[in-house]
Amino acid sequence: MPVVFVGHGSPMNALDLNPFTESLKELGNKLPKPQAILSISAHWETRGTQVLYHETPPTIHDFYGFPKALFDMQYPARGPLALAKETQALVPHSELTVKWGLDHGTWSVLVHMFPEADIPVYQLSLDVTKTAQEHLEIGRQLRSLREKGVLILGSGNIVHNLRVINWRELNAAYPWAQEFDLAIKKALEEKDETLLTQYEKKLGEVASMSVPTPEHYLPLLYCYGATVPEDRISYPFEGYQMGSLSMRSVLWS
Repeated sequence: MPVVFVGHGSPMNALDLNPFTESLKELGNKLPKPQAILSISAHWETRGTQVLYHETPPTIHDFYGFPKALFDMQYPARGPLALAKETQALVPHSELTVKWGLDHGTWSVLVHMFPEADIPVYQLSLDVTKTAQEHLEIGRQLRSLREKGVLILGSGNIVHNLRVINWRELNAAYPWAQEFDLAIKKALEEKDETLLTQYEKKLGEVASMSVPTPEHYLPLLYCYGATVPEDRISYPFEGYQMGSLSMRSVLWS
Protein backbone atom coordinates (compact mmCIF):
# COMPACT_ATOMS: atom_id res chain seq x y z
CA MET A 1 0.00 0.00 0.00
CA PRO A 2 1.03 3.62 -0.42
CA VAL A 3 1.69 5.95 2.50
CA VAL A 4 -0.19 9.26 2.79
CA PHE A 5 0.29 12.38 4.88
CA VAL A 6 -2.59 14.88 4.85
CA GLY A 7 -2.64 18.43 6.17
CA HIS A 8 -6.12 18.39 7.70
CA GLY A 9 -6.53 22.02 8.81
CA SER A 10 -9.79 23.17 10.40
CA PRO A 11 -12.44 20.62 11.45
CA MET A 12 -14.78 22.55 9.14
CA ASN A 13 -13.06 20.85 6.22
CA ALA A 14 -15.17 17.82 7.13
CA LEU A 15 -18.24 19.77 5.98
CA ASP A 16 -16.78 22.08 3.34
CA LEU A 17 -16.46 21.46 -0.37
CA ASN A 18 -13.31 23.22 -1.54
CA PRO A 19 -10.21 22.38 -3.63
CA PHE A 20 -8.58 20.69 -0.64
CA THR A 21 -11.51 18.40 0.16
CA GLU A 22 -11.98 17.66 -3.55
CA SER A 23 -8.35 16.52 -3.61
CA LEU A 24 -9.10 14.10 -0.76
CA LYS A 25 -12.01 12.65 -2.72
CA GLU A 26 -9.79 12.22 -5.78
CA LEU A 27 -7.08 10.63 -3.67
CA GLY A 28 -9.50 8.10 -2.19
CA ASN A 29 -10.63 7.14 -5.69
CA LYS A 30 -7.04 6.84 -6.89
CA LEU A 31 -5.68 4.63 -4.12
CA PRO A 32 -6.00 0.85 -4.13
CA LYS A 33 -8.63 -0.12 -1.59
CA PRO A 34 -6.92 -0.82 1.74
CA GLN A 35 -7.59 -3.81 3.95
CA ALA A 36 -7.39 -1.37 6.85
CA ILE A 37 -6.24 2.17 7.66
CA LEU A 38 -3.80 3.03 10.43
CA SER A 39 -4.09 6.72 11.27
CA ILE A 40 -1.42 8.65 13.14
CA SER A 41 -3.27 11.82 14.12
CA ALA A 42 -1.99 15.03 15.66
CA HIS A 43 -4.90 14.89 18.09
CA TRP A 44 -3.97 11.82 20.12
CA GLU A 45 -1.03 12.50 22.43
CA THR A 46 -0.10 10.09 25.23
CA ARG A 47 2.79 9.14 27.49
CA GLY A 48 3.96 5.93 25.87
CA THR A 49 2.76 4.72 22.48
CA GLN A 50 -0.77 3.36 22.42
CA VAL A 51 -2.66 1.43 19.75
CA LEU A 52 -6.43 1.74 19.51
CA TYR A 53 -8.01 -1.67 20.15
CA HIS A 54 -11.73 -1.12 19.73
CA GLU A 55 -14.14 -3.17 17.65
CA THR A 56 -16.45 -0.19 17.08
CA PRO A 57 -14.35 2.94 17.70
CA PRO A 58 -16.48 5.97 18.61
CA THR A 59 -16.34 9.18 16.59
CA ILE A 60 -14.66 11.74 18.86
CA HIS A 61 -15.65 15.40 18.50
CA ASP A 62 -12.51 16.84 20.07
CA PHE A 63 -13.21 20.54 19.48
CA TYR A 64 -15.67 23.22 20.53
CA GLY A 65 -17.38 26.29 19.12
CA PHE A 66 -18.26 24.75 15.76
CA PRO A 67 -21.71 24.23 14.15
CA LYS A 68 -24.00 21.46 15.35
CA ALA A 69 -23.74 19.76 11.96
CA LEU A 70 -20.08 19.03 12.71
CA PHE A 71 -20.90 17.49 16.08
CA ASP A 72 -23.59 15.38 14.42
CA MET A 73 -21.12 13.78 12.03
CA GLN A 74 -20.30 10.12 12.62
CA TYR A 75 -17.72 7.87 10.98
CA PRO A 76 -18.84 4.34 11.93
CA ALA A 77 -15.85 2.33 10.70
CA ARG A 78 -15.11 -0.87 12.57
CA GLY A 79 -11.74 -1.54 14.21
CA PRO A 80 -9.34 -4.25 12.95
CA LEU A 81 -8.51 -6.00 16.23
CA ALA A 82 -6.05 -8.55 14.81
CA LEU A 83 -4.09 -5.82 13.03
CA ALA A 84 -4.09 -3.70 16.17
CA LYS A 85 -2.44 -6.55 18.06
CA GLU A 86 0.08 -7.01 15.26
CA THR A 87 0.86 -3.29 15.27
CA GLN A 88 1.36 -3.30 19.03
CA ALA A 89 3.83 -6.17 18.61
CA LEU A 90 5.80 -4.17 16.02
CA VAL A 91 6.33 -1.15 18.30
CA PRO A 92 8.36 -2.01 21.42
CA HIS A 93 6.81 -1.01 24.75
CA SER A 94 3.53 0.07 23.13
CA GLU A 95 0.16 -0.84 24.62
CA LEU A 96 -3.33 -1.63 23.38
CA THR A 97 -6.15 0.59 24.62
CA VAL A 98 -9.91 0.96 24.23
CA LYS A 99 -9.82 4.45 25.77
CA TRP A 100 -9.94 6.41 22.54
CA GLY A 101 -11.73 6.40 19.19
CA LEU A 102 -11.45 8.15 15.84
CA ASP A 103 -10.59 11.80 16.49
CA HIS A 104 -11.22 14.59 14.00
CA GLY A 105 -7.70 14.37 12.62
CA THR A 106 -8.79 10.99 11.30
CA TRP A 107 -12.47 11.19 10.45
CA SER A 108 -12.51 14.71 8.99
CA VAL A 109 -10.14 13.37 6.32
CA LEU A 110 -11.72 9.95 5.83
CA VAL A 111 -15.25 11.29 5.31
CA HIS A 112 -13.92 12.60 1.98
CA MET A 113 -11.46 9.84 1.08
CA PHE A 114 -13.66 6.86 2.00
CA PRO A 115 -17.16 8.24 2.72
CA GLU A 116 -18.78 4.79 3.04
CA ALA A 117 -16.73 4.05 6.20
CA ASP A 118 -16.44 0.48 4.94
CA ILE A 119 -12.71 0.09 5.64
CA PRO A 120 -11.56 -0.84 9.16
CA VAL A 121 -9.74 2.02 10.90
CA TYR A 122 -7.53 2.22 13.97
CA GLN A 123 -5.09 4.77 15.39
CA LEU A 124 -1.59 5.02 16.84
CA SER A 125 -0.86 7.69 19.43
CA LEU A 126 1.97 10.21 19.58
CA ASP A 127 4.22 9.55 22.58
CA VAL A 128 5.05 13.00 23.97
CA THR A 129 8.23 11.67 25.65
CA LYS A 130 9.95 10.75 22.37
CA THR A 131 12.29 12.79 20.19
CA ALA A 132 11.56 13.56 16.55
CA GLN A 133 14.07 10.90 15.51
CA GLU A 134 12.34 8.32 17.70
CA HIS A 135 8.99 9.14 16.11
CA LEU A 136 10.55 8.59 12.68
CA GLU A 137 11.94 5.23 13.81
CA ILE A 138 8.47 4.08 14.88
CA GLY A 139 7.40 4.77 11.31
CA ARG A 140 10.09 2.35 10.17
CA GLN A 141 8.76 -0.27 12.58
CA LEU A 142 5.33 0.08 10.97
CA ARG A 143 6.61 -0.34 7.41
CA SER A 144 5.76 -4.05 7.12
CA LEU A 145 2.06 -3.28 7.60
CA ARG A 146 1.99 -1.91 4.05
CA GLU A 147 2.58 -5.42 2.74
CA LYS A 148 -0.58 -6.54 4.53
CA GLY A 149 -2.76 -3.99 2.78
CA VAL A 150 -2.69 -1.35 5.53
CA LEU A 151 -2.79 2.28 4.42
CA ILE A 152 -0.61 4.29 6.80
CA LEU A 153 -2.19 7.74 7.07
CA GLY A 154 -0.54 10.64 8.86
CA SER A 155 -2.83 13.56 9.66
CA GLY A 156 -1.52 16.91 10.85
CA ASN A 157 -0.08 20.03 9.19
CA ILE A 158 3.51 20.82 8.22
CA VAL A 159 2.81 24.44 9.23
CA HIS A 160 0.32 24.87 12.08
CA ASN A 161 0.27 28.08 14.12
CA LEU A 162 -3.19 28.98 15.40
CA ARG A 163 -1.88 31.99 17.31
CA VAL A 164 -1.43 34.07 14.16
CA ILE A 165 -4.37 32.87 12.03
CA ASN A 166 -5.38 35.32 9.30
CA TRP A 167 -9.18 35.18 9.50
CA ARG A 168 -9.64 37.68 6.66
CA GLU A 169 -7.89 35.76 3.86
CA LEU A 170 -8.84 32.10 3.61
CA ASN A 171 -6.10 31.09 1.17
CA ALA A 172 -3.34 33.41 2.35
CA ALA A 173 0.14 32.32 3.44
CA TYR A 174 2.71 34.18 5.51
CA PRO A 175 6.18 34.26 3.91
CA TRP A 176 7.70 32.29 6.82
CA ALA A 177 5.02 29.61 6.43
CA GLN A 178 5.82 29.21 2.76
CA GLU A 179 9.54 29.14 3.46
CA PHE A 180 9.22 26.35 6.03
CA ASP A 181 6.74 24.34 3.98
CA LEU A 182 8.98 24.45 0.91
CA ALA A 183 12.09 23.61 2.96
CA ILE A 184 10.36 20.49 4.32
CA LYS A 185 9.18 19.57 0.81
CA LYS A 186 12.78 19.75 -0.39
CA ALA A 187 13.99 17.71 2.60
CA LEU A 188 11.43 15.00 1.84
CA GLU A 189 12.55 14.83 -1.78
CA GLU A 190 16.24 14.76 -0.85
CA LYS A 191 15.62 12.37 2.08
CA ASP A 192 17.36 14.79 4.40
CA GLU A 193 16.51 13.21 7.75
CA THR A 194 18.70 15.67 9.63
CA LEU A 195 16.58 18.62 8.53
CA LEU A 196 13.33 16.69 8.95
CA THR A 197 14.11 15.82 12.58
CA GLN A 198 16.21 18.86 13.56
CA TYR A 199 14.13 21.52 11.83
CA GLU A 200 14.37 23.97 14.74
CA LYS A 201 18.16 23.82 14.77
CA LYS A 202 18.41 24.08 10.98
CA LEU A 203 15.70 26.64 10.21
CA GLY A 204 15.54 28.78 13.35
CA GLU A 205 12.75 31.32 13.71
CA VAL A 206 10.99 30.15 10.53
CA ALA A 207 10.64 26.73 12.19
CA SER A 208 9.57 28.06 15.58
CA MET A 209 6.83 30.13 13.92
CA SER A 210 5.68 27.23 11.75
CA VAL A 211 5.84 24.53 14.43
CA PRO A 212 5.24 26.22 17.80
CA THR A 213 4.21 22.80 19.14
CA PRO A 214 5.21 19.55 17.39
CA GLU A 215 2.06 17.42 17.39
CA HIS A 216 0.82 18.46 13.93
CA TYR A 217 4.26 18.01 12.37
CA LEU A 218 5.15 14.63 13.87
CA PRO A 219 2.72 12.46 11.83
CA LEU A 220 4.78 13.41 8.76
CA LEU A 221 7.81 11.70 10.32
CA TYR A 222 5.89 8.46 10.82
CA CYS A 223 4.89 8.49 7.17
CA TYR A 224 8.41 9.24 6.00
CA GLY A 225 9.76 6.43 8.20
CA ALA A 226 7.32 3.96 6.65
CA THR A 227 8.57 4.61 3.11
CA VAL A 228 10.92 2.42 1.07
CA PRO A 229 13.58 3.51 -1.46
CA GLU A 230 11.38 2.49 -4.38
CA ASP A 231 8.58 4.90 -3.41
CA ARG A 232 7.92 7.91 -5.58
CA ILE A 233 6.82 11.09 -3.86
CA SER A 234 3.98 13.29 -5.11
CA TYR A 235 1.67 15.94 -3.72
CA PRO A 236 -2.08 15.42 -4.07
CA PHE A 237 -2.58 18.93 -2.71
CA GLU A 238 -0.36 21.98 -2.18
CA GLY A 239 -1.70 25.15 -0.64
CA TYR A 240 -2.31 27.21 2.49
CA GLN A 241 -5.21 28.31 4.62
CA MET A 242 -5.55 31.40 6.82
CA GLY A 243 -1.91 32.39 6.61
CA SER A 244 -0.41 29.91 9.03
CA LEU A 245 -1.66 26.48 7.93
CA SER A 246 0.07 24.43 5.24
CA MET A 247 -2.47 22.09 3.66
CA ARG A 248 0.15 20.05 1.80
CA SER A 249 -0.65 16.39 1.26
CA VAL A 250 2.16 13.95 0.50
CA LEU A 251 1.81 10.56 -1.23
CA TRP A 252 4.49 7.91 -1.41
CA SER A 253 3.65 5.05 -3.75
